[in-house]
Amino acid sequence: MACKHIDAPELRPPGPIQSVYREDCTQCFDSIDDPTGLDVCLYCFNGGCTGDKNHSLLHVSSASHPLVLNIKRTRKQVKRDEPPQKISKLAIAAETEADRYDTTTQVKCYECGVDEVDKSSGKLPQLVDAVLKANTFARQEEVKAWEQELTACEHTLCLEQEPSREISQTLSHCSMCDLKENLWLCLTCGNLGCGRAQFGGIGGNSHGLAHTDTTKHPVAVKLGSLTADGTADIYCYACDEERVDPELPNHLLHWGINIKDRVKTEKSLTEMQVEQNLLWEFSMTTEDGKELKPLFGPGFTGLKNLGNSCYLASTLQSLFSFPEFANRYYLPNEAPPTTSQPAEDLETQLRKVADGLLSGRYSKPDTDVITTENTPENPYQKGLAPAMLKHLIGRGHAEFSTMRQQDAFELLLHLLKLISRSQHVAPQQDPVDAFRFVMEQRLQCLSCKKVRYRTDEQENISIPVPIRRIPKDAKMEGTDEDGKEKEKDEFEPVSLKECLDIFTADEVVELTCGACGSKDGFVKNSKFKTFPAILAVNARRFEIVNWVPTKQDVPVIVDDESFALDTYKSKGLQADEETLPDDDNARDTPKWVPNEAALSMLEAMGFPRVRCEKALHATGNADPEAASNWLFAHMEDADIDEPADFKAGSGSGGAGAATVSPESIEALAGMGFNAPQARQALKETGGDLERAVDWLFSHPDAAGDFDEGGGSADKPIEAKEKELPGSDKVPANFQLQSIVCHKGSSIHAGHYVAFIRKQVPDEQSAKWVLFNDEKVAQAADVEEMKKFAYVYFFRRL
Repeated sequence: MACKHIDAPELRPPGPIQSVYREDCTQCFDSIDDPTGLDVCLYCFNGGCTGDKNHSLLHVSSASHPLVLNIKRTRKQVKRDEPPQKISKLAIAAETEADRYDTTTQVKCYECGVDEVDKSSGKLPQLVDAVLKANTFARQEEVKAWEQELTACEHTLCLEQEPSREISQTLSHCSMCDLKENLWLCLTCGNLGCGRAQFGGIGGNSHGLAHTDTTKHPVAVKLGSLTADGTADIYCYACDEERVDPELPNHLLHWGINIKDRVKTEKSLTEMQVEQNLLWEFSMTTEDGKELKPLFGPGFTGLKNLGNSCYLASTLQSLFSFPEFANRYYLPNEAPPTTSQPAEDLETQLRKVADGLLSGRYSKPDTDVITTENTPENPYQKGLAPAMLKHLIGRGHAEFSTMRQQDAFELLLHLLKLISRSQHVAPQQDPVDAFRFVMEQRLQCLSCKKVRYRTDEQENISIPVPIRRIPKDAKMEGTDEDGKEKEKDEFEPVSLKECLDIFTADEVVELTCGACGSKDGFVKNSKFKTFPAILAVNARRFEIVNWVPTKQDVPVIVDDESFALDTYKSKGLQADEETLPDDDNARDTPKWVPNEAALSMLEAMGFPRVRCEKALHATGNADPEAASNWLFAHMEDADIDEPADFKAGSGSGGAGAATVSPESIEALAGMGFNAPQARQALKETGGDLERAVDWLFSHPDAAGDFDEGGGSADKPIEAKEKELPGSDKVPANFQLQSIVCHKGSSIHAGHYVAFIRKQVPDEQSAKWVLFNDEKVAQAADVEEMKKFAYVYFFRRL
């Protein structure tokens, strides 16, 4: 029986920027390596598994897309004593992985019931070939993320070219040697020179660089990377950076090269950079050289490094170790969410990650590993690639959409915000509730002793770590990057209690008292009004060194035993305390509250708190980078250090200037906020809908703005008192549950790993487990790692 869909008008090859999910299922981590393979929809290129869960059939029935390409991949058998073949040419054909795998394909039609549709019929030949040659979704997103970092420079924008001539006949090899690959064309004079030797065994004698040193011609293009759509590797030797050339087709045509005729024959620098990052290694041995014991099974599944993504892997492992996240997203007996684009749905991708990490189905030794002298006796697992979730988390975000290393604590805040915004249909609850609690700030005038209390809902705390260097004569010697000896700074250990004492201690702030008029200032402190079920703590070890925030390795002593936070609980307004009067109708106009996460980052850079608050107030209260730029531009302001008592709505885009559209109020109402709350949030954020959502989540107790613009004298309706998140009951005993550790002096470099306290098979009590990307093992030397953790997660007992 023939298939009637092979010439369907909807069938067309994927475009250059269209995602092709041909490696793993969009709803679970079953992949082309499974016995029954993966079905790729030939209409929308969704990937669906064909095993027990059979998400392929679910997609076929919901989308009415009957025609699929089934792809199965098996590892070729390689003899142990057979050396790997030397790579002599980097051609695009090498990306088929034909040297390592056998791949079989078949076209199936679910509606016609045909399991072996003729691949040479109808539109199928071109369509199947395009699907197999397309970059996988993960690799496509990696390359796009790297490429979006590139910009033009003055040398590419103002390029001057010598008189034109045809040089196509001379493009066979370097002008100074016989190399025929890794060739770079000087866009100024048309000279062809070989590049530098590159990762992956690509040869190069740097004759292109020698040409630039002689002629000072700055810009060259790698010929093998040229594609018909106008992309290529552009390098500016003057800037010593990769760049883009907006006029590349014209600049090449000047030398007789029509870019539309070019076919890419070599990997781009971006693709090679991605591969190099994926090979980053982290030691999995103890100090005495013993290999750590790999662990497998439910809850012991690793995550692949997607290229600088260890900050994501360590954070996800920590979150899904908590029952609140596991119970919310690991739902093996429930059908997946109904959505036409599962790869673009946050709920689906969080469930996919939960199933991958917690089911144990993917946690098994990598049997495909080729044994060598350096191969561990017990191989680790392959690990899962959370590429779709990473794409969703980073979409539209200036930092997390890139392939650069990021701050794990910033990611935690961003991820918790995204999860809170998403829908939680009863009886499912928002797992972020477990992190929420209330801090109470107390202000007392130094003159009249009157007080004011204010509460703020939070999901974490950032504690300062005092930096005290050990005297020079006791310092250890070390070496720098060039191998030269240098003194290594060492620091006195501090206890977690000392850090919490500093965090909750009194500090004097310069404010004028509205009751007595005194300018002596106030004493301020912040303590816990309620305690969360999970307390996330960021240890701020940063110090400004040569104007750069540098992380210092100050040991923080944290015990495994439980400890009480009772002494840090706020006592609230006492019977003998007199409250300060509300100034400037403060009861109706709430005070402006700085973004705590952004404020902590600015303070960690060494700026005084008063300046940080002013900068955040002036730049929208969200972006620490914008605030720091504002600070550098206003360092000389005469009033830069004068305290300011801002009212809500008075900042950048505040209430006075905001225009609130009915459409925006309606959009927020659709998310569950009432009209007064929506109106106040929009006024606070200059009418920006996305910032208004952020504001509402960070100000859940906002009274709302009841002025609809008609000058009415309506009074706010007495709102029902909201139940505070967390618990105010004592004793409040906490125990360390997991840590995210960072190695390196900058949060934007180095490597992140997670240590999590778990019940390990065949062990009587819980043990510490190391999650280092895809490698999962029973940890050693945990006490040493705890001292230098970046994020601590404590569980209330």
